[in-house]
Amino acid sequence: MSLADRLREHVAEHRSGMVADLAFAVVWVTVVSLLFEVVDGPQWAYYLFMLAGVGAYFAFFWSLRVAREQQ
Repeated sequence: MSLADRLREHVAEHRSGMVADLAFAVVWVTVVSLLFEVVDGPQWAYYLFMLAGVGAYFAFFWSLRVAREQQ
């Protein structure tokens, strides 16, 4: 199986998850960027908020999984 075939198979299998991941990342980066354009905070705080996106990502999707399991 070629690399292209494996890549196509992976994308077909994980398409909705990949779209959700991309949407979360775009929204997070947009909100943080807009916030720091308005607030004009220090550069280190900007990077800290961007890094906090990693934790926010896992917390958000973990809470979604828990909510779905409770239904």
